[in-house]
Formats: sequence, C-alpha cells, structure tokens
Amino acid sequence: MTTSAVRDQTKTVTRRFGWWFLKPGDLVQPVEKSMGLTKGEKAKKIGGLVQVISTRTEPLGAIDKMDCVREGFPELEPADFIDMLCGHYRCDASKQVNRIEFEYL
Repeated sequence: MTTSAVRDQTKTVTRRFGWWFLKPGDLVQPVEKSMGLTKGEKAKKIGGLVQVISTRTEPLGAIDKMDCVREGFPELEPADFIDMLCGHYRCDASKQVNRIEFEYL
C-alpha cells in the first residue's frame, strides 16, 4: 500500500502484526510483496536496504497524526488509518502491532 512512499523515502515507520524478531540495527530489504508469490516468482526490491532504528509493541489504536505521515499516509487522520487497517486485516483497534521505525541507507 505504500510502495511509492518507500521509493520516495518518505515512509520511516511501519506497523506489522508480526516481525517480532526485529531489533535495532537489523538490515531489511523492502520489497513490493513477499507473500503470495507463485512458484518461481521473485520479490521485486524497492530501493536499497533500510536499518531498523527501534521497535515497540503497542495497540493499533495508539497511532497519532505524525505516525500517519511517517507511515506514508499524510492525508489520513489516525481514525482513518485505524479503520483502513482494521478493515484490511479484519481486526480491531486494540490488536497489538509491532511499530518499526527505520532509516534508509
């Protein structure tokens, strides 16, 4: 949903219902999609590596306006962002997410 924001390097935070193993200093390669690839299909990289700055567990509903911008959705208010993710993942705002902050190398 935020491929262009990663390409433009304006996205610096992501929320995941997983990736609990990440820690500050880890390097990650952004890709367009990694799940649902057909046999022989390879993930398409987006730019270069990013380095994890911090991670923390929080309820999805804890997002603020600044993090909507950092997530690549400057046009959304927190309630709109929460509604979008809850609709997409079929969850509620109390669900715990992994907030991952990163920088481009």
